[in-house]
Amino acid sequence: MSHLEPEAKIFACSQSVYLAEKIAEQYGIPLGKVTMSTYSDGEFQPSYEESIRGLRVFIVCSTFPTADNLMELLLMIDAAKRASARHITAVMPYFGWARQDRKDKPRVPIGAKLVANLLDAAGATRVMTMDLHADQIQGFFEKPVDHLFASTIFLPYVESLGLENLTIASPDMGGSKRAYAYSKFLESDVVICYKQRKAANVIDTMELIGEVKGRNVILVDDMIDTGGTLAKAADLMIEKGALSVRAICTHAILSGGAYEKIENSKLSELIVTDSIPLKRESKKIRVVSCAPLFAEVMHMVHHNNSISGKFIM
Repeated sequence: MSHLEPEAKIFACSQSVYLAEKIAEQYGIPLGKVTMSTYSDGEFQPSYEESIRGLRVFIVCSTFPTADNLMELLLMIDAAKRASARHITAVMPYFGWARQDRKDKPRVPIGAKLVANLLDAAGATRVMTMDLHADQIQGFFEKPVDHLFASTIFLPYVESLGLENLTIASPDMGGSKRAYAYSKFLESDVVICYKQRKAANVIDTMELIGEVKGRNVILVDDMIDTGGTLAKAADLMIEKGALSVRAICTHAILSGGAYEKIENSKLSELIVTDSIPLKRESKKIRVVSCAPLFAEVMHMVHHNNSISGKFIM
């Protein structure tokens, strides 16, 4: 192998090329070449167009719907294993199926555990992801998991806003730990929304625990799907006397009528990462790239350096 060749190579699944290109640029190497052959029935086959024998391979792929993204990642891991890559790291900025982390009613799957098993069976030797829906999903893996926090890139942005009378809010009880972590770093108050659902993505009632009158509120969550929870929470807080309401959400799923809900809500701003590409632009949505964070941690992992300094909460 020529000494001019990189020690590590970065590749991307087709729907994550937009992010992988930025990660590779930050890392300082070109994005690896992959071609995709597609059969008339929709079956596809990825192919590495350069040697990866004995190298560390990073495969960037957020597994948001459709399931083709996950299947493509599994095929690329399998191909890298069969091409004799020494290390295969699945870089999954958004880990799909993470909401299925337990049996919440009879006769349902634990999708997050199934995905972990599939990645292991395909041949991944390491997984790198960001803001899992539930921290304990790391325990589903037998291989090392680097669980990064988007707070590393969000907190500097929040501090740059220079907001006075700041209050951090959780849109539900499950996110209280994340909200308290942000509030501790920012030395601010915390409020929590208590919600009850009729069904998935359908809110029945919402109550506010805490005082927001005269406060600038920042809602913190790991993902935003239909936007109903955040829109309802923002409207409720403005009714209770909040000066402004912003939201920080790592993964911008934004399905259904989410864009309309956000634009018609009392939210001043929604700050997200580019772990999932936006379907369209919105004047209320600001994207903060996670590419520098992933590139730096990938470089640290490759050179066997500690990454603990990247966790600021």
